Amino acid sequence: MTLRELAQTFARLENASGRLAAVRLVTALFARARPAELAPVTYMLQGQLRPPFEGVEFGVGERLLIRAVARAYAASEADVERRYKRAGDLGLVAEALAPAASRTRLTVQRAYAALLAVARASGAGAVERKLGLLATLLREAAPLEARYLVRIVQGRLRLGVGDATVSEAIAAGALGDRRKKPLVEHAYNVRSDLGGVVHLAYTKGESALARMASRVGVPVRPALAQRLASAQAIIARLGRVHAEPKYDGFRLQLHRDGARVWAFSRRLENVSSMFPELTEGVRRQLVARRVILEGEAVGYDPRSGRILPFQITMTRKRTHGIAEAAARHPLRLFAFDLLHVNGRDFLPVPLRERHRRLAAVLPESKPGPVVVTGALVTDNAAELQAYFDDMIRRGLEGIVAKRPESSYQAGARNYDWVKLKRAYQSKLRDTVDVVLVGFFAGRGKRAAMGIGSLLAAVYDPVGDRFRTVAKIGSGPSEEEWRRLRSALLQHASATRPARVDSLIEPDHWAEPLIVVEVLADEVTRSPRHTCGKSGSEPGYALRFPRLLGVRTDKRAEDATTEQEILDLYRLQHREGAARASARGVPAGGGRAGG
Repeated sequence: MTLRELAQTFARLENASGRLAAVRLVTALFARARPAELAPVTYMLQGQLRPPFEGVEFGVGERLLIRAVARAYAASEADVERRYKRAGDLGLVAEALAPAASRTRLTVQRAYAALLAVARASGAGAVERKLGLLATLLREAAPLEARYLVRIVQGRLRLGVGDATVSEAIAAGALGDRRKKPLVEHAYNVRSDLGGVVHLAYTKGESALARMASRVGVPVRPALAQRLASAQAIIARLGRVHAEPKYDGFRLQLHRDGARVWAFSRRLENVSSMFPELTEGVRRQLVARRVILEGEAVGYDPRSGRILPFQITMTRKRTHGIAEAAARHPLRLFAFDLLHVNGRDFLPVPLRERHRRLAAVLPESKPGPVVVTGALVTDNAAELQAYFDDMIRRGLEGIVAKRPESSYQAGARNYDWVKLKRAYQSKLRDTVDVVLVGFFAGRGKRAAMGIGSLLAAVYDPVGDRFRTVAKIGSGPSEEEWRRLRSALLQHASATRPARVDSLIEPDHWAEPLIVVEVLADEVTRSPRHTCGKSGSEPGYALRFPRLLGVRTDKRAEDATTEQEILDLYRLQHREGAARASARGVPAGGGRAGG
């Protein structure tokens, strides 16, 4: 496949109207690719070179990329910078400067290999080597090809195609039926490598995807929990439950293969170097040689043993001063699941057996920073409520109740796991995670900062899009407002991003990448927001949202979903109606927010 064919498909995807059109374009793209090209095409479609857990990054800043464009086309850096400021897109600048007819007919594989060489250049003289490799590649590229090569390196591909759309295209093309998308998603959730899944689907077929199992060193996408309003509702829905404390920390997967240990974040990034006491604890404490376990890492005060707030735990996620941070705020990992032991995949195994084996591979006789989290097994609502109340008194978030007979559903959010964080009363007392898609310049005092409020959205996995749910104007300090503005401008978009569904036009659009935690009074109906909106019916919004902090541990697709907002609305009004009925008065409805 030529790079020109890939670039032409990218251009069509930019202008595609609707998800189904995008699915058809990606399906046709895969049909034209040879087996060896399938993985590179997929990674480039994702705007990356390898799966996230491998940590392959370009290491090319904006200034270096401007220099590469200038060198490739014998232009001055000042001219490239002027054009960039005018166009707002360095890819369009490269397209305009590139000669109309390139001297070389680039293939996808050759371009991909050159991009990998840029990313892997390291050591003395690495900057100059990256610059030379990039300039050479751009010189050989046709104008449209140059546009997308620059955007890939800059991390601003903007095709409006998410992993869910690509998975549907794989199902349609390799398996012959878009409705087989769950099988593709299963394989992707277990192996976290979409390029590898595409290659397997087209070369080995449906049975190979169905056999996909956990592998040490390759992160599994974390299972997710639904919400219910009370202990009574949980027992009514699940029956007998295995209930665990819900800690407010970093969710980590720890993998061990002999002396080698990895730590992966919920974003599937390799963060092993950030948590040396945990990786050493796994190496020292586990009695099995090859293991994948999952848990919540929380900071604690070594003098009192008290668990520290999430904001303090977050300070441990750093690349410098790690030893000092570990001494000041050491971590404990409360392990709650076991996914693999000595070559056996434990994902299909019932939770009760996974937890029993977890205790066996992490015995109490080997103390250290990694411990098995406690649990209560009960089918009694009063007992579950008492356990929840005890966790709240201890300063924890609440509990997670799980079906003892359930398998581990990688990447899935269903009622096998249910979280209970607080009672839902007349106001929304739980936090939600939303994705920032734009911001408004602000008035008065905030006009000087250039930012006054944020436009936020939730994820719709069915449509693979982000639908607006809130306009956030309170919570951050002045310094935090400035940092948010700077971060959003790094992902700025001149027009509404293709995956964003919004009736509101902010002063500045941003690609849906930054996740923040928000506390709001309640969920209300709103004609201004698209979350849950269908036809002429109003959507749903968060009323009086306050920003609590940025969730760097979550991808945009890990944010609260549209369906969760609808469920919260129903839970909130069901609880309100029950209380009103108990008092003998009619229940009131929420007024429109936004």
